[in-house]
Amino acid sequence: MKTKDNKVVIIPNGQIMGGAITNYTAKATRRVDLLIGCGYDDDIKKVRSVLEGILDSDERVLKDPAYTIGLIELGDSRVNFTVRPWVKTADYWNAYFGIQEQVKLRFDEEGISIPYPQRDVHLFPADAGNGNLAAS
Repeated sequence: MKTKDNKVVIIPNGQIMGGAITNYTAKATRRVDLLIGCGYDDDIKKVRSVLEGILDSDERVLKDPAYTIGLIELGDSRVNFTVRPWVKTADYWNAYFGIQEQVKLRFDEEGISIPYPQRDVHLFPADAGNGNLAAS
């Protein structure tokens, strides 16, 4: 078999007979699964509204079935939304890349942060007599 990125994949008969085969292009529509994060200081109602606006204005996003946007996780460094629009299978990758690009552009315009993982380090004197510090 030849992949879309021009790799040749050889699958032994045993794997075909005993394993699962996933066909990504068998159906006319496909759901795009995105995880979009914002900062804890951002207004999540505004974030949801911006995400809805992006999906509503993208012609590749199907009206039926309707997209889903949900706050899925209060993560270590960010608030995570799952964004799941449906698109025609042929539009999948263009929609996947395009929606993410629009999220970044619109979040920048709207002053919504996209935090990166960070860690706070607190330094405490280990021994007041020698001046060394200890981290926790």
